[in-house]
Amino acid sequence: MPARCQVTGAVPSFGNAISHSHRRTSRTWRPNVQRRTYWVPSLRRKVRLQVSTTGIKVIDRRGIDVVVAELLARGEKV
Repeated sequence: MPARCQVTGAVPSFGNAISHSHRRTSRTWRPNVQRRTYWVPSLRRKVRLQVSTTGIKVIDRRGIDVVVAELLARGEKV
């Protein structure tokens, strides 16, 4: 399962972990992606999305109908 949010488009970012002695090693920051099921009244069915916690907040603010309409306009499969 790739760590990519369908709503915000958040993907893993890369950088360095710096220790106390300033030795650098590679590390990854992964978005907190979760699989959520939402009922979409406009489609009259359930939709399963991979969303980050920020994406969940976006859905709560704007509404699932608006977010799903944008996903469909972008060409994403829902």
